[in-house]
Amino acid sequence: MKFNFETLKNLFLLKAKFAMTGAVATSVDYVLYLVLEKYFFSPVISNIISYSVGMVLNFIMQKRFVFTLEGSVSRAFLLSVVVSLGGMAISTGIIYGLSQVEFFDERQYITKLCATGIVFFYNFYLKRYVFERKFI
Repeated sequence: MKFNFETLKNLFLLKAKFAMTGAVATSVDYVLYLVLEKYFFSPVISNIISYSVGMVLNFIMQKRFVFTLEGSVSRAFLLSVVVSLGGMAISTGIIYGLSQVEFFDERQYITKLCATGIVFFYNFYLKRYVFERKFI
């Protein structure tokens, strides 16, 4: 694939749309996480539940607004879930690790934000491959 201004512009716009749909799903994930963690569960269990809800919402929005689906919806959903489970594992590992540090354990909103930021790029490139069979 040859890189030129148009290619870079399209990639930037695609990432911007991905970021917007991701922001909606992440907001749901983030708020749900904070509520679950404060009132019901440990940080790890709260993350698994909230991340799962955000994952399904994100798939629906990405299918509709971001990526052009190449192949069947069920295949894309299954692969998207596999990618998201990897993201959940990374996110949960980061939350678990950071929660061992008193500063982060007392400020779960920062802990979740750190995990979310790191997982963003992992999710973008692998989900783009799932939907469009392209990395770049």
